[in-house]
Amino acid sequence: MSQGNEPVLKVSGYNVEFWVDGVWYPAAIDMNYEVAAGEVLAIVGESGSGKSSSQMGLMSLLASNARVTGSVKVRGNEMVGVPINQVRNFRGREVAYIFQEPMTALNPVYTIGFQIVEALKNHFSMSNKDAKKRAIELLALVEIPSPEKSFDKYPHQLSGGQRQRAMIAQSLSCDPGLLIADEPTTALDVTVQAEILDLMRNLKDKLNSAVVLITHDMGVVADLADRILVMKDGYTVEQGTSDQIFNNPQHPYTQALLASVPKLGSTAVRAVTILRTEAVLSLRDVEVTYPKRGRVPAFTAASGVSFDIYPGEILGLVGESGSGKTTVGRAAIGLLPISKGSINLVGKYISNASQRQLREVRQHTGIVFQDPGSSLNPRLPIGESIGEPLLLAGKAKGDDLNKMVEDLLDSVELPRSYRNRYPHELSGGQRQRVGIARALSLRPDLLIADEPTSALDVSVQARFLDLLLELQDELKFACLFISHDLAVVDMLAHRIAVMERGKLVEIGDRDQILKNPQEEYTKKLISAVPVPDPAEQKLRRLARKG
Repeated sequence: MSQGNEPVLKVSGYNVEFWVDGVWYPAAIDMNYEVAAGEVLAIVGESGSGKSSSQMGLMSLLASNARVTGSVKVRGNEMVGVPINQVRNFRGREVAYIFQEPMTALNPVYTIGFQIVEALKNHFSMSNKDAKKRAIELLALVEIPSPEKSFDKYPHQLSGGQRQRAMIAQSLSCDPGLLIADEPTTALDVTVQAEILDLMRNLKDKLNSAVVLITHDMGVVADLADRILVMKDGYTVEQGTSDQIFNNPQHPYTQALLASVPKLGSTAVRAVTILRTEAVLSLRDVEVTYPKRGRVPAFTAASGVSFDIYPGEILGLVGESGSGKTTVGRAAIGLLPISKGSINLVGKYISNASQRQLREVRQHTGIVFQDPGSSLNPRLPIGESIGEPLLLAGKAKGDDLNKMVEDLLDSVELPRSYRNRYPHELSGGQRQRVGIARALSLRPDLLIADEPTSALDVSVQARFLDLLLELQDELKFACLFISHDLAVVDMLAHRIAVMERGKLVEIGDRDQILKNPQEEYTKKLISAVPVPDPAEQKLRRLARKG
């Protein structure tokens, strides 16, 4: 075990490589860093830079085609080149890993309590009674409401934020000296994210654990990190204190990365002509109710929602998870039936429209989903996915269709040669560009963008947003942009609508909502947004607590 002031984690000359088609491809190259007890090291960089691979390699969590070399010491114990049983003994007891998506990391067929008890009994000689008592204490520690009741709940019965807390409770069950958190807040809305960050900070101080934080959210880094390590293409390009990296970055890549971060309130209002003649989309007192299913009672997801979107206008729709944003977006183009109110889409009332009528109206709409990987057909090359709406609508075929697909690839700045690639062969940012090309293929009057940037790192996100703005300026389509990222909405939207628990609580011009919000809920949302400035973030955190 460690002696004196020896760091909890010491990495030197560390490399990760993958064997693919007879060649070793490097994912992490000659990494050297240390993390002390009570310290947070943030590892940042674009997707594919080697952030996650380097950390999963520490605990032998990579696939069988991976090779790890160099030295990794946890509390003075070497982890590279030792028997796997020894590494497994350290997992949980000395090192815990918090994964990005708790729904896939937690076992769906076991209760939360059972999974924490299992971790405790794997490492300690405990009776079922003592293990259950400790598990409930851990659920209370991570501030899950009603820990005794939550003990018996399954992962799907918890909200996203509660599932993340449950995973943190499981990770902390053995009091690990090192906690590796891989994008722990990416899928969470800003208020839940703020709660999780406060929780991780409090737990780190209480347990005096070393923390490695992997993230592309520079606001989260500013909130939590003591030191920062910047990665690009497997290399460490820069590392230093949080203050040094944010206020005096030396490497051009770090400077570009920070310049890509959207900052709330820093975007000038774009000069744009919005034709307030006939609205492209008009909702009046819309209510969406999910019917009773078995023992699950009927649930009203949105009620009394009214707004208009005009040609050339982007309306940002914001709110916490469960506020009804996505429900409204899907109802707006007839993907969900409404129980009350009316919807007028491109001059047609679709409240009680038949499927044939909806198909006609949908030729004037496009939708970009949050996860392009699951919304694109994995069996179709992307050229066919982009051309499919044109073919089905009878707009083009043969050589004309091929020409239109190539033009669409040009418009989203993807090489024409990519038309023969499949979705899994593209990065997340490239797949999202395919999603835009497909959504815009019929030159729609209305585009619904549902959380299209939440899974993208900051530099890819910046390019994506620039591209969306360029296309919108050119094509003049109306856009409903659904997001929980207020800084992104600030960059794009002309007006902003705020939803809370299915109700539209505030709507107005961008500056009016962000600089002079009238509702307490809107003020709470804005105060919870982490900003990429350690000093300012500390002040915001103190103000939120005060």
